[in-house]
This record gives sequence, C-alpha cells and structure tokens, in this order.
Amino acid sequence: MTDHPIIEALYRWRVRTGTVFILAVGVLARPTALSLAAGGAVALAGLALRAWASGHLNKEKILAVSGPYRHSRNPLYLGNLIIGAGVAVTARSWPVLALLTAYFGFFYPLIIAKERKRMRRLFMEKYDDFAKNVPLFFPGLRRAVRNGTRFDRRLYTINREYRAAVATLIVWLVLAAKMIFL
Repeated sequence: MTDHPIIEALYRWRVRTGTVFILAVGVLARPTALSLAAGGAVALAGLALRAWASGHLNKEKILAVSGPYRHSRNPLYLGNLIIGAGVAVTARSWPVLALLTAYFGFFYPLIIAKERKRMRRLFMEKYDDFAKNVPLFFPGLRRAVRNGTRFDRRLYTINREYRAAVATLIVWLVLAAKMIFL
C-alpha cells in the first residue's frame, strides 16, 4: 500500500528541501558568541535525545518501546525539532525561525503519518497497543512503563546516528565562521 504520488514526491523531497533551508539559514543568520553557546546547548540536547533513541532502535526488526520510546513514538523526530530550535536560537533571525517552523510544520506531519502507516504494517496489533499508551510526538505526563531493554551503543553505529552529530557540527562551524569573519 503506497501513499498518493504527491505525498510520495514530497516525502522524497524532504531532505533536499532541508538542505536548501540550511543554506538559507547560513545566509540569514546573525550569530553571536552567546547565541552560538545557547543554541549549541539546545542542539546538544536534541542530539542526546537522538543518540538515546538510536541505541534502542533495531529498525524494522523489533518495535522500539524502550528508552525514549517509552515517552514518545517519534523521539528521533523530536530530537530533530530540538536541534532545529537550537539552530533558530543560534541564528538570531526571525526569517530563520519562520523557515524552520514552516519546514517542521509542513514536512513532519507528513513524515510521521507515513512512519505510523509503516509501523502498523510491520508490527500490526503490537504497534496499535503501543500507540494507545505512548504519545505520538511530545512526551506526555503519564508515567512510562519500564521494560528490561537497555541502550545498545552498537545500534548507534548501525543506525549511523553519528551523521546527525556531524551535520549539526558542520552547521555550527559555518555559523561560527560567519560570526567571526562577517
């Protein structure tokens, strides 16, 4: 079962569009030492969440229900949103904030809906039970159920999560260079 062709095309364009948006951030940003530090701290929190989630994610083999998946069905995407917030803080630019808000507001509902369909197809009733107890995106206030699964640092590498850290570092280096040289 596939989505409408327009949905499929938009899904495929999410990364390219994100790249264009990051280039726009580089142009529109007005970073300072304080904004680099504050935004960097926010982005590190997003990277930490992504790393934690990645260490509990055995893609398409086992439904991830441990670690941050006890609190959100989409902690990787939530981590991206937090990283995006860090970029906005660093950039000190209303147009950057507007671009990031538009990107996340447009693409993430689409991405999450597609992911939800895929998880239902792969894990059927198990995913439906999981969905009844864990919020879709933002963590809820109810107490999470603990299970015995621990963080597995090998999954961090297998899932190539280091790419998010490298990309975030590159963005910060570009913004730091802009602050220093412009």
